[in-house]
Amino acid sequence: MLSLRAVNQFYGESHILWNLDLELAPGECTCVLGAPGMGKTTLVNCITGYLPVQSGSMTWLEAGHPPQDLLTQPIEGRVALGMSYVAQDRRIFSQLSVEENLQIALLAARVRSRSIPGMIYELFPELYSLRHMRGGELSSDLQQQLALARALVTEPKLLILDEPTFGSGQRFINELSNIIRRLSRDFGLTILLVEQRLSFIRRVADRFCLLHRGRNVAQGNVALLDDKLVSSWIDP
Repeated sequence: MLSLRAVNQFYGESHILWNLDLELAPGECTCVLGAPGMGKTTLVNCITGYLPVQSGSMTWLEAGHPPQDLLTQPIEGRVALGMSYVAQDRRIFSQLSVEENLQIALLAARVRSRSIPGMIYELFPELYSLRHMRGGELSSDLQQQLALARALVTEPKLLILDEPTFGSGQRFINELSNIIRRLSRDFGLTILLVEQRLSFIRRVADRFCLLHRGRNVAQGNVALLDDKLVSSWIDP
């Protein structure tokens, strides 16, 4: 689905990402983890187009279609290819209703259908019962549900989640883990997850990428993500 090769990125003279390689396979959930300030969100911003890449390549791979060079695509071009992003700060429209938040996502993505897919309210039944409530009146966990539902309403091929459990209660975290597993295993959605909770990662991810000072120091099947490896690079 997505292949990164030798990606480098700078903030001014500070070298943030160092020759980073990453492969996202169709239908798999890959987790990027690392201590704060190690380049995780920078990587996401490069993939989504919010930050430029200094050097390297990013290639969009989709069966039946020629490879696409992502570096030539603006943000809206990446969305059109099938990329969807949920930022840590959610970015919902607080004055609009739940349903209006979902409908505006359809308009922004310029999809042909103006109807909210049935799977949205199947995955988020609480949002259906609150569909006429303003986004700003929802609890923080429900706002996170809305942000995720809005990202899914266009039926993307790649879903990118930046620390979706941050500030959330255990009930929502449990629900979210079930949703992510369904999306990747039942719906075949490719997911890139930035996350810190190891128990959550081990439950939902197929593969991992461990960043340290902008370098990919370990990656592979999530079964290899043991406590010793994590403590070597993340724990003080």
